[in-house]
Amino acid sequence: MSDIERQFVALSEGQLHLRRLEAPAVDANFNVPAALLLHPSPSSSWFMQGLMTELRKAGCNATLFAPDTLGNGDSAPPGIEHPDIAYFADSMRRLIDELALDRVDLYGSHTGARIACEFAAACPDRVRRVVLDGIIEYDDDMRKTIIENYAPRIEPDEFGRQFVWAFNFVRDQALHFPWFMRDPEHRLKGPVPPAAVLHRAALDVLKALDTYADPYIAAFEYRAYERMPLIEAPVLLLKSDSELPVLKAAVAKAASLLRDGHVATVTGGNAAKARAIAEFLASEQ
Repeated sequence: MSDIERQFVALSEGQLHLRRLEAPAVDANFNVPAALLLHPSPSSSWFMQGLMTELRKAGCNATLFAPDTLGNGDSAPPGIEHPDIAYFADSMRRLIDELALDRVDLYGSHTGARIACEFAAACPDRVRRVVLDGIIEYDDDMRKTIIENYAPRIEPDEFGRQFVWAFNFVRDQALHFPWFMRDPEHRLKGPVPPAAVLHRAALDVLKALDTYADPYIAAFEYRAYERMPLIEAPVLLLKSDSELPVLKAAVAKAASLLRDGHVATVTGGNAAKARAIAEFLASEQ
């Protein structure tokens, strides 16, 4: 990952942090748009580095940008109270303006997928292709329950209990979905991530303790299924074997709503995802 550089871009809210993997030297006539990789909550672009590296190995020769969502990682907090997904999508539009990019390809995971979905729906002239990895619209009852419980506001205290909470918060997300429903019905089958990964995820939460909940709440409030029919660009939906069952089940519904939707079943980690993404971005449609 030594070729991945870090960069800050000034927006009206303050400095937005991103990671960047420059395009390799290629034929001057070979024009590939840059790609924006949007991370899930509550993490940061730190978790996009493996996918960036694998995309390059898979033959994706675009310049890759992985921003920290406002309120996450090393980016500034959102500039308004109760930001919605449209706000976060517009921040990405403003980012590519500052980077002097005309059109981009988009990849988004979970919260990032909702931001990518809205960006593509709202700014069709700025998007060439879209990859959505883990997107769903919950029914009203589940949405209300998740919004009320999933991303609590945590204050630092004199005993440092926020440190213990942050680690258990990210660990519990690997054990149950939603993480606060700790019963057999909501138990996940996958393995718990290694301690080093949990440590890094906890650090991201602690770093943005005041604002980590903002993108989460926006994501759960977002009506993705209402916006998907407005996307003009080709869209690839990833159906990963490691994904939450509820998100895998939602792929068919999402595909039915898209004008030009495609599905890739992916077995394995970042390398398998990267191959599917690279093939889609390179395809002629």
